[in-house]
Amino acid sequence: MCCRIVDMKDKQVICIKDGTILGYVNDVEIDTCNGRITAIVIYGRSRFFGLFGKDDDCVIPWCDIEVIGNDTILVGCDPPRPRRKRNKLFKSLFGTGFDIK
Repeated sequence: MCCRIVDMKDKQVICIKDGTILGYVNDVEIDTCNGRITAIVIYGRSRFFGLFGKDDDCVIPWCDIEVIGNDTILVGCDPPRPRRKRNKLFKSLFGTGFDIK
C-alpha cells in the first residue's frame, strides 16, 4: 500500500495497548540524511480556545507503528499519561456555588 503524508493526516491514531484514541497525524519528523520518516507527531489539544496554552505534543517513533490501515494507524507505544484534573476556572474564581436563601 502506498501512502502519502497528506493521506496520513486523515488517519486516526489508536494505541493498541489500551485502545486510547490519540488523535490525528499532524506532522512527521524526517531524517534528512537518509530520507526516512523517523516519527509521527500528534499536536496537543488546545485549552480553552488556546488562551491557556495546549497539552504536550505526542511524538510516536516510526518503529512503534504496528499497522497503517485505510482509516487508522495502530501504534504500540505506551499511552500518554492522563492529565491531572484541575479545578474549573469558574469554580476556582467564584467558589463552589451560590447560597440562595
